[in-house]
Amino acid sequence: MVFSSVIFLFRFLPVFFILYYAAPGRMKNFILFLGSLFFYAWGEPVYVLLMLFSTVTDYFHGRMIERFRGTGKAKIFLVSSVIVNLAVLCFFKYADFLVQTVNSLLGTQIPLLGLGLPIGISFYTFQTMSYTIDVYRGEARVQRNLLDFGVFVAMFPQLIAGPIVKYRDVEERLKNRRADICTVSRGMKRFCVGLAKKVLVANVTGELWTAVSGMNPGGLSAMMAWLGIFAYAFQIYFDFSGYSDMAIGLGQMLGFRFPENFNYPYISASVTEFWRRWHISLGSWFREYVYIPLGGNRKGLPRQLVNILIVWTLTGIWHGAGWNFLLWGLWFGVFLSLEKLFFGRVLAALPRAVGILYNSFLVLMGWVLFALEKPEHILGYLRAMFGGNGLADSRALFLGREYIVPMLIAVVAATPLFAAWAKRLETSRWGVGAALYRLGEKVIPVAFLILSVACIVDASYNPFLYFRF
Repeated sequence: MVFSSVIFLFRFLPVFFILYYAAPGRMKNFILFLGSLFFYAWGEPVYVLLMLFSTVTDYFHGRMIERFRGTGKAKIFLVSSVIVNLAVLCFFKYADFLVQTVNSLLGTQIPLLGLGLPIGISFYTFQTMSYTIDVYRGEARVQRNLLDFGVFVAMFPQLIAGPIVKYRDVEERLKNRRADICTVSRGMKRFCVGLAKKVLVANVTGELWTAVSGMNPGGLSAMMAWLGIFAYAFQIYFDFSGYSDMAIGLGQMLGFRFPENFNYPYISASVTEFWRRWHISLGSWFREYVYIPLGGNRKGLPRQLVNILIVWTLTGIWHGAGWNFLLWGLWFGVFLSLEKLFFGRVLAALPRAVGILYNSFLVLMGWVLFALEKPEHILGYLRAMFGGNGLADSRALFLGREYIVPMLIAVVAATPLFAAWAKRLETSRWGVGAALYRLGEKVIPVAFLILSVACIVDASYNPFLYFRF
């Protein structure tokens, strides 16, 4: 049940919010928990049990850590929590990949387990694991109410694809929260913007990428290959940031404040800046629970570079079971290390436009690694990008003409130009400008919703890329 579906928008969401807003006080958490389980069970009826197992397991570990605080037993329960979480994640996400790798290397015929990947397991596993770590550190109070903890884990707005929410960020609002008309209105507007990013931009650019990636890399011209990877870059950004916007908007409608997850990453002038702007909640999680505990930058530059490579190896693996994800993580780890060594200072001395071009090139190369799984496809696509099959052909020219408008819209929408223009109107002392802003903030979200629903009803192409992570 994806957010950009008729069944979610016109069946699940209205019924859920009628029940939620009608429920008194503490009953709201019960409605939210049951609604979240129903939402998850719609696509993963069996794996609801796995999510409930993670919930009960980390609730128990948190209670035990609190009970034995200050003793060696507390650390034992912390280690136990981490091991259980990682074991579950690795088993379901990487078991078949490891079997395939062993069969390939040793020539064996070990049968695959055939496990389906539980939706959202990477996200809710990191959330529950951060809870027990924070309780052990004394940075979060233990949750004694199992229902409230279940709401934290299963909350449907951000259950499937984040943003990754730390328990301490929502701790107080699990018990006491208030969603007044202004907050609900802001949440609805944010949801409509996210829906438009997903349906009107990500889906359209995704169609172009699907067309290009379905061709034999050996027959792609340079123009076709670059057109395709630009389309993928916009698809994955507007798909994921659109989902995050919808999750944040739904959270506001429920009385929660979820962290921002994107901040116009494609205007970055370095890889370091890009990863401060892209999937912010994941970067924050790895920084707080892996990079800093490893020593961060406190133990000298050589150790810092090793820590960066470790974090980015894990970041690549987190995204999926495939060598391409590992290479993708190491690709960025290497350039982040180079920027720490000396190249960051070089970029800072150059015009910002040069840095943006440098970062855009590296990110696009990274998306090739990310999007294509087989080594021969990756190499063939890279060869095509650099003219190995010719510079242009009639198919590329045709697709370029067909998609030039949505691609230009994607380029502009990926920058803060619209937001800056809206801010200028909002603070304008010119009466007409302020009036335009007040009209726009009411009309534009409604227009986005109408156009998005029209496209959803009419179209069959409606994937969510980050569901598979």
